[in-house]
Amino acid sequence: MPTAINAAVAQQTAAGSLSSATISTTTEGAGGGTGGIYSAIISRNQPIIKVKEKTYEELHKKCLEKNILYEDPDFPPNESSLFYSQKIPIKFEWKRPREICENPRFIIGGANRTDICQGELGDCWFLAAIACLTLNKKLLCRVIPHDQSFIHNYAGIFHFQFWRYGDWVDVVIDDCLPTYNNQLVFTKSSQRNEFWSALLEKAYAKLHGSYEALKGGNTTEAMEDFTGGVTEFYEIKDAPKDIYKIMKHAIDRGSLMASSIDDNLGFSYGSAPRSHIGELIARMVKNLENAQMTHSTADYQGTDERPAWTIVPMQFETRMSCGLVKGHAYSVTAVEETTFKGEKLRLVRLRNPWGQVEWNGPWSDKSEEWNFVNEAEKIRLQHKIAEDGEFWISFEDFMRYFTKLEICNLTPDTLEADKLQTWTVSVNEGRWVRGCSAGGCRNYPDTFWTNPQYRLKLLEEDDDPEDEEVVCSFLVALMQKNRRKERKLGANLYTIGFAIYEVPALDFMHGTKHHLQKDFFLYNASKARSKTYINMREISERFRLPPSEYVIIPSTYEPHQEGEFILRVFSEKRSLSEEHIHLIANQLLHKYSFSPIIFVSDRANSNKELTADEDAKDGEKTHVDEKKVSATTKAREGSEEEKQFRNIFRQIAGDDMEINAEELRNVLNNVVKKHKDLKTEGFELESCRSMIALMDTDGSGKINFDEFRHLWDKIKSWQKIFKHYDTDHSGTINSYEMRNAVNDAGFRLNNQLYDIITMRYADKNMNIDFDSFICCFVRLDAMFRAFHAFDKDGDGIIKLNVLEVNCFTPIF
Repeated sequence: MPTAINAAVAQQTAAGSLSSATISTTTEGAGGGTGGIYSAIISRNQPIIKVKEKTYEELHKKCLEKNILYEDPDFPPNESSLFYSQKIPIKFEWKRPREICENPRFIIGGANRTDICQGELGDCWFLAAIACLTLNKKLLCRVIPHDQSFIHNYAGIFHFQFWRYGDWVDVVIDDCLPTYNNQLVFTKSSQRNEFWSALLEKAYAKLHGSYEALKGGNTTEAMEDFTGGVTEFYEIKDAPKDIYKIMKHAIDRGSLMASSIDDNLGFSYGSAPRSHIGELIARMVKNLENAQMTHSTADYQGTDERPAWTIVPMQFETRMSCGLVKGHAYSVTAVEETTFKGEKLRLVRLRNPWGQVEWNGPWSDKSEEWNFVNEAEKIRLQHKIAEDGEFWISFEDFMRYFTKLEICNLTPDTLEADKLQTWTVSVNEGRWVRGCSAGGCRNYPDTFWTNPQYRLKLLEEDDDPEDEEVVCSFLVALMQKNRRKERKLGANLYTIGFAIYEVPALDFMHGTKHHLQKDFFLYNASKARSKTYINMREISERFRLPPSEYVIIPSTYEPHQEGEFILRVFSEKRSLSEEHIHLIANQLLHKYSFSPIIFVSDRANSNKELTADEDAKDGEKTHVDEKKVSATTKAREGSEEEKQFRNIFRQIAGDDMEINAEELRNVLNNVVKKHKDLKTEGFELESCRSMIALMDTDGSGKINFDEFRHLWDKIKSWQKIFKHYDTDHSGTINSYEMRNAVNDAGFRLNNQLYDIITMRYADKNMNIDFDSFICCFVRLDAMFRAFHAFDKDGDGIIKLNVLEVNCFTPIF
């Protein structure tokens, strides 16, 4: 159940009978679940629906040509498409509509809200959104292409379209549906031979992996998937005074709207109506003594507490004496005013997705109030007496009984305004990676700064002559991706939110794309933030801030929580929103007096060192002051440390003065032992093999003393960086600090490379030991040296043939 956490608290401490045959189709891609960083990096630029073979049109044509009925291999008619966490002790029979009834139709008399009757699945939230969708014919035709039929060119194949994290995707399915005793188990139409709603539900279930994945949710989630719109959420007890006006504007502008009554368990709705199939299943479960379902079909007369028999999930709904149901989603299908006994009266029309169980108070279908309304007005309000789940209720009673209101706007226009605005939108994809960029909220100052950062430049103020403030209006919407589909892997919605900071014009970070560091957030308060951190798929908020440069920090409430997201920013005027982009480069910094050496191995011409103030272009001679080099060399050779160093090397290397990986390990570990202030168990043999492979230029598998000397100089420089971040002298540094350590060594990497480093070198506790630290830096240094060697014209772009690619193989 969604749980809200006050953002202020977080701030204080610092998505005809034909033969059958199987043809491949399209399905949702892997997404970026919790299965690893590489999969996330690879998948983030791939389409969500991966086209394995053909589009709907091609598949439909192929089926007609071969005179076969389509069977979906990616969502087969078996239990794998139904459930992932439980098994039902009865066998459902998958049937096509022509096997269920005579004269099946896709849509009869137009798709409308009364065509939707919930079955044995706890997806009232999804069905409430469908009912709202039927009120907007343009949107309806986008989601449900109407050029589909059981009569003309029927091939057992249908398709539906959904908005999915910034893109519209086409989901192709066959028309096999789960049945029991020749009755549809899940969503059905009020007319037995109409099937659009059942097929739409199946397509949505495929999108998320199974029918069970649809159990419980928020209506706004499905509304967004039908529209790509922006959601707003109201607690009715705290709603603005003009909430009726807001609801009226929402209906007039084609927004989708739903409401519910709090059950004190949150606002994830998943109840289903009591039914014959449900009770039959319950009896069978009891007879089998199935521990997962132990509720009998007892007599519940005389009480308002009744079990909602639903296959997924088995839970109780609370039906109130007034006929309303707690913890259940209702569609808001109309908001109107009428005249009652000479006075204006505001009414709200709602629909229960069960297609039954209605409000029985004032203005209900059979209430006395309708006796005072003339026939013309009744026709205008479409009043009818029918047990179809739809009813009118006075606005006052609506406010009295309902606790939550969800609105999905097709544009971000505020529903309090009387005119439409033109909005610009930017969509940014991102990811929180454990140990690297999953920093949590401001309660965790040591890691908060590592979260993804997005610069927002508000360039023009609003055009509102009545508003004296120079401000820019914008809306920020943060949405988690793929969490519902990954439920079978144990995934749940994270508690998410965001904060917005201004980057002052005088700050040296202003106008740059650099990642803001820890100190910035320690000494600067946020200018705006989400009101709460909450475990919903999307959280959105409106803001009005002066023109300036800002940074948006999306985060989970707790650190170390890995997942993908999209961040959408809508603004009334011109703005620019982009993620901090890190150019991959090697830059030498003087911070902390670290001066890394760029080493070019050249056995024919000896080894050359370039200090932080020198540069050498490939193919050019490097002029070195021979006196300085001579003096430096003599000083080094004359030092006691140098003599000991050379003696140790000679003893291990032998007369040829070259060492292999195992010998390198002995040398390094002998030297490291002398550094008592560095807690380490020494270097692993694999690390030394990597060093040899990266430093060895003649392919002998060994390195000489000069090459080793330069390697050691680098290690000493990197050792200083390591000790700086090893504040507790544990011999490890936190993976979140690796970003700064890499920067201090002069390397500039993008976020994907930081993610890879964390995955490759951090342990299960997100710590990196000295051996892994040095091995990482050796590989980075070799990578840049190899790149610069191939970058002949210095434009930062290289082209490699297969043989040249092999030169990079040891590096990776």
